[in-house]
Amino acid sequence: MTTTGTAVSVPFRFFPLAVVSTRRLGPSLVRVTFTGAGDEDLEDFASGGRDQSLSLFLPHPGQPEPVLPPVVDGDLYGALGAWRAMPDDVRAVMRSYTVRQQRRDPNEIDIDFAVHEDGGPACRWAQQAAPGDRVAVLGPVVAENTGVRFHLPQDADEVLLWGDETALPAASAILESLPAGLRVQAWFDVPHAADRLELPTAADAAVTWLVRDEGAPAAVDAVRAAEVAGTAPYVWIAGESGAVKALRRHFVNERQFDRRRVTFVGYWRQGLSEDALREAPETDTDTDA
Repeated sequence: MTTTGTAVSVPFRFFPLAVVSTRRLGPSLVRVTFTGAGDEDLEDFASGGRDQSLSLFLPHPGQPEPVLPPVVDGDLYGALGAWRAMPDDVRAVMRSYTVRQQRRDPNEIDIDFAVHEDGGPACRWAQQAAPGDRVAVLGPVVAENTGVRFHLPQDADEVLLWGDETALPAASAILESLPAGLRVQAWFDVPHAADRLELPTAADAAVTWLVRDEGAPAAVDAVRAAEVAGTAPYVWIAGESGAVKALRRHFVNERQFDRRRVTFVGYWRQGLSEDALREAPETDTDTDA
């Protein structure tokens, strides 16, 4: 892969990465640690923290590294267009993920992968990843970028979080970023009891684990029972699109929260691959809440 720089107005660029190590966090999560590959490093990578997203490009089985077109004269959009035009079985597989953590000494990033038995190409790759394996990411070169969606209002006196296992890495990073003493209520929907994680935070956080193996209630039912004490709450919900949509409607319609203070992200949709989800029409807009 060849990169020749990026126009200043584009806050993202390609970074070739190599696996440093992998670690199983629980039945449904694998953490992969990356560093810069070859002559590249992560000096210019600038994660904004919280729920910082990026595009991960993976090789097909048998390829030593992901196949991507060169970025010529800083034309990132042209390179992405050329990537889309490549044959599906040749071009790198792209999936969206969250930066769980970035470190400067050494320059490394962690990405946590939700894994399950019938998972797609990224799930299979993560479970077989080994030190030295090559990938690439389209990642940020400035900390304040459109890949960060969690923006805590200055007047927020309570934060409400919901996420499933796919959103747990982002939610964990959000919790770490919150100031001491801020009231937080969080619900995390996971498949197995062993998927519960220790979640460091200085905030005054009450975390409820909704374990599907244990017959946990539906997301809306669990959240509906909660008492919100804050007068200026902020909400972040992410994960399966159907659950996210139902929760957003609960907060905006039932609780009458200001929709501008409800951040919602559908990471996946039941029955659809990420490729199909990107091509599906958007059905959850501000007019249907």
